[in-house]
Amino acid sequence: METQNITLSVRKDVLRKAKLLAVRRNTSLSRLLTETLEELVAREDRYEAARRKHLAMLERGFDLGTGGVATWRRDDLHER
Repeated sequence: METQNITLSVRKDVLRKAKLLAVRRNTSLSRLLTETLEELVAREDRYEAARRKHLAMLERGFDLGTGGVATWRRDDLHER
């Protein structure tokens, strides 16, 4: 897959900690950032797919076994 270089501005203290994290994970800072961005994008894609799926389910509605006809009255269900 084609890649593209980017330039980031990061606070020095954050950059130092990120470099240490990359060393602990035995990877480069570039790879650490790439994997983190890929994970973030994949998570957002999964969320959006699930959102669309569930909104479509709500639009279709659910079969509650009544054939679309309620055979009871509210007062029958909520005796007072």
